[in-house]
Amino acid sequence: MAPFIHPDFLLSTDAARELYHQSAEQMPIIDYHCHLVPQQIAENIQFQDITRLWLVDGHYGDHYKWRAMRANGVSEEYLTGGTKSSWETFEKWAETVPYTMRNPLYHWTHLELSRVFGIDRLLSPATARDIFQECNAKLATEEFRGQALIRRFNVKVVCTTDDPADDLRWHRQIAENPFGTKVIPAWRPDKAMAIENPEAYKEYLVKLGEAADKVIDSYADLVEALQKRHDFFASMGCRLSDHGLETFYAADYKPFEIELIFKKVLLGKAPDAAGLAKFRSAFLHDMAVMDAEAGWAQQFHVGAIRNNNSKMFRLVGPDTGYDAIHDLPTAAAGHKFFDRLAAEDRLTRTILYCLNPKDNEVMMTLAYTFNDGTFPGKMQFGSGWWFLDQEDGMRKQMNALSNLGLLSRFVGMLTDSRSFISYPRHEYFRRILCDVIGTDIESGRLPRSEMPFLHQMVQDIAYNNADRYFGF
Repeated sequence: MAPFIHPDFLLSTDAARELYHQSAEQMPIIDYHCHLVPQQIAENIQFQDITRLWLVDGHYGDHYKWRAMRANGVSEEYLTGGTKSSWETFEKWAETVPYTMRNPLYHWTHLELSRVFGIDRLLSPATARDIFQECNAKLATEEFRGQALIRRFNVKVVCTTDDPADDLRWHRQIAENPFGTKVIPAWRPDKAMAIENPEAYKEYLVKLGEAADKVIDSYADLVEALQKRHDFFASMGCRLSDHGLETFYAADYKPFEIELIFKKVLLGKAPDAAGLAKFRSAFLHDMAVMDAEAGWAQQFHVGAIRNNNSKMFRLVGPDTGYDAIHDLPTAAAGHKFFDRLAAEDRLTRTILYCLNPKDNEVMMTLAYTFNDGTFPGKMQFGSGWWFLDQEDGMRKQMNALSNLGLLSRFVGMLTDSRSFISYPRHEYFRRILCDVIGTDIESGRLPRSEMPFLHQMVQDIAYNNADRYFGF
């Protein structure tokens, strides 16, 4: 019997198979948005076992798997509790995997076993012990350390996600000890906007001020400190920013209002909803201006509602699987926000991502309203993100982009992952992309005579467009 993950996995037509095997499969990877820990890359981490790599690594872990395991009746002691052995936690994941059929985790799990470890058996309670031992034996070798895992997938560039106050010392260490993949910081200033919790915010301002060598007593001081850090990030090779938002913010405000709101926060007073919207609007505009002046690209990840289970947030903290899809409106504020930047000639290359699938066409038309002919694909609708980076979500994103824009200018996939072995998700994306195009060729919706162009289009989406877009 052929293995589940076979050479033509997800490729349903001859044209799809040709496009994938002759063009997409060979292309390098640019992972322009991920959450790999720079220290782990710099220190060329060697994971103790497959559980540490795949499921739980201190505070970090795979919240996709955690959500599935909880839904399958696995208690927290096997996940964030830290009281069970690696084998016991892995065994619980193996028990869960058969129940993930039709969830992308079933595909990703077996892709990673196949592509990383050369294991083409289905993970289940019956195979768990053998697979656990085989993976662990391989992880004990040099070929399975962190940097080797990145190189294995021909990754040319990795962009981590970094706070403005970060000293980037691990990035410096990587640059001084290159291993064949460029590792670049990406600017993520969300904490500098989080004035809704004054006490935590004031603590953050001290940290940011120390990094910028500046006392921050006003909003003007904040912007000046962030500009210094922005310049420092640029000197370290940074070429793009990223913002995690519930929605866009474009309230009208006057500079003195922002200063007053900031002063009140320093005095410990949380802003009301109107004040918070004004502050976020001013902050995001000022960050976008910095990006434009530096020639960076900017990314907006829009639509998450976070830390919704208050009991579990108190117990295990953020980013542990208790976030969800939000349903706030995005169109009016988004257009107003970008219109102001465009009117000032301060709108840089921009990628928009939505977490709510109802916003696919909204976000797509929002982006394309502000293309200005200065750069191919300047304003982009980004790949399926988070809850949408599965087969159905990817197909819907590609269809919205195709129907209302230019799929051929798309900058393609990213991992958005903390795992060193998530790169098969690029393969997953490329197979789906080729199947979408190949199906249109077989049905006569695209001309077979244009196969040379379509091969080039697939290569561009897989790698070339991102390489040109970010200018690494």
